[in-house]
Amino acid sequence: MARRSGEHGHVPVMAARMLDLITPALTADSPDGAGAVFVDGTLGAGGHSELVLTTFPGVHVVAIDRDHNAIASATQRLSDFSDRITYARNRYDEIGEVLAETGHDTYQAGLLDLGVSSMQLDQAERGFAYSVDAPLDMRMNADDPLTAADILNTYGHGELARVLSEYGEERFAGKIASTVLREREVRPFDTSARLVELLYRAIPAATRRTGGHPAKRTFQALRIEVNGEMDSLRRAVPAALDALAVGGRLVVMSYQSLEDRIVKREFTERISSSSPPGLPFDLPGTAPEFAAVTRGAEQADDEEIESNPRSAPVRLRAVERIEISREKR
Repeated sequence: MARRSGEHGHVPVMAARMLDLITPALTADSPDGAGAVFVDGTLGAGGHSELVLTTFPGVHVVAIDRDHNAIASATQRLSDFSDRITYARNRYDEIGEVLAETGHDTYQAGLLDLGVSSMQLDQAERGFAYSVDAPLDMRMNADDPLTAADILNTYGHGELARVLSEYGEERFAGKIASTVLREREVRPFDTSARLVELLYRAIPAATRRTGGHPAKRTFQALRIEVNGEMDSLRRAVPAALDALAVGGRLVVMSYQSLEDRIVKREFTERISSSSPPGLPFDLPGTAPEFAAVTRGAEQADDEEIESNPRSAPVRLRAVERIEISREKR
């Protein structure tokens, strides 16, 4: 019997809405999705894939995650569907290569659920959460060389301030960087509690009272830098769109403004005509290949946020491929 989403302690974000958006693409040729491929580019705990596999008995899932622990956990969770799911330990910007290796030229529906997964946050020893003392690791792939501790202990002031400002939108990036450089001369950083203590000292009390947890932005910035998330995302969205079949749909969920801006920019470019402005029709070869499925970015409703607080910051966007370029025909 298939397990229900949530039995493993991880509730997938905006799962019902995601399912509504991809259903037309998966059932275009068969009500049960026979022959259709769903790409879960950010497998995580496997909740979204489980919902797709349960709802559409004919769909095959290609599940991608760079985190060995995520694949191991999801393999157990989705064991009832082992004949309809293929796992790939890759980054999601390698979607084209993964599809080729699994024998697929295109796919009918896909999901990119960005950022750190709830499973990773819940594993204290990974160092993603600032609420518990843990090694400053933050690697999604344990084989990658760079850790959060490496960044704090080796980056220069300007480089560290840039990371905190750009990826964490931290107003006090320069002050925090100065404090880090001074403190690491006393003793290198190795666990999260010392960093959190530093941030409480570096960030003014008035900001701490109104701006949420003072460590939130710094931890986000370090995680993004450790895992190269923004560079990967800039490659992943075009790669996912290029491999999408005509009539196929891609859903992307972002959890912070920098991610959403990257997604919005790529989607906007793909749904826009490249004909000169003012013409009453599109010139040959300039019509858009994609159409927006959502109006801007959608958010979780109050009911979902109450039952699953991790859905509060999500911004969901979706597009459908309506044409394919002449070069690819």
